[in-house]
Amino acid sequence: MTRPRQPAVSPIAASMAGAVDLSALKQRPPSAQPGAASEGAAGPPVGIAVTEANFEAEVLVRSNEVPVVVLLWSPRSDGSVQLGEILSALAAQDLDKPGRAWALATVNVDTSPRVAQVFGVQAVPTVVALAGGQPLSNFEGMQPPEQLRKWVDSLLKATVGKLGAGADGDEPEEVDPAVAAAREQLEAGDLEAARDSYQAILDADPGNTEAKGAVRQVGFLLRATAQRPDAVTIADAAPADIEAAFAAADVQILNQDVAAAFDRLIALVRRTAGDERTAVRTRVIELFDIFDPADPDIVVARRNLANALY
Repeated sequence: MTRPRQPAVSPIAASMAGAVDLSALKQRPPSAQPGAASEGAAGPPVGIAVTEANFEAEVLVRSNEVPVVVLLWSPRSDGSVQLGEILSALAAQDLDKPGRAWALATVNVDTSPRVAQVFGVQAVPTVVALAGGQPLSNFEGMQPPEQLRKWVDSLLKATVGKLGAGADGDEPEEVDPAVAAAREQLEAGDLEAARDSYQAILDADPGNTEAKGAVRQVGFLLRATAQRPDAVTIADAAPADIEAAFAAADVQILNQDVAAAFDRLIALVRRTAGDERTAVRTRVIELFDIFDPADPDIVVARRNLANALY
């Protein structure tokens, strides 16, 4: 059975959300500090150069092991180069020190505009920190070295013990028997039984993250696998048919064509009004919930939906 891209349940995402306070850094003017790069530097920042090809591996996947600090820069911006040199120096200071592991990744917005779009870059330089596949904090503009050191320190403090092999300690995970049974049903492809099992877990424990995500995802799979295989062709022939568009989007997501599915529905948001528009918007938001919010397609789709609505 073909399945949509389903995000792994990430309990650390909720626990770390908003953990790093950047209010002291935002809109702070540049400052000449010891160790800052001199103006006119033209070389690229030291760090993992990120493109569309390695974005998932070097940013999303790697952030499950260590915090990843992403610098979005341009060689046309002196401030970008200066900030890159300061971050590179901080990374070098922390290299191989116990408990201070983090990765610096760089995105040249001129050569990788789609990656920059995923992050919603409005100006360079922009810095975004991720952990566990989730964006934790961001800021724009040049910052003094001492403020950047404090920011990195707070990032490491917020993520200590929550990433990599030590995230759960050395003890094996104790799995609730009901959860284990539901997982087995899902692995065996018994979607209806898995949905019912996860729903029972959720009824007993409304805060169960795995059950909440599984109910959404399995519900989608049951609906999508029941759609006609030619749903996309039918919807293309009847662009005003909302139900046909819903069916087509389900099939496209099931077939991994996620961006096209959301493009279809968001275009429909633009063409509708009143109750119809509300119904389409509601379906789009429901579909967002079956994905990791850091998924590049979802980041772009959320921005496109906001533009369509406002």
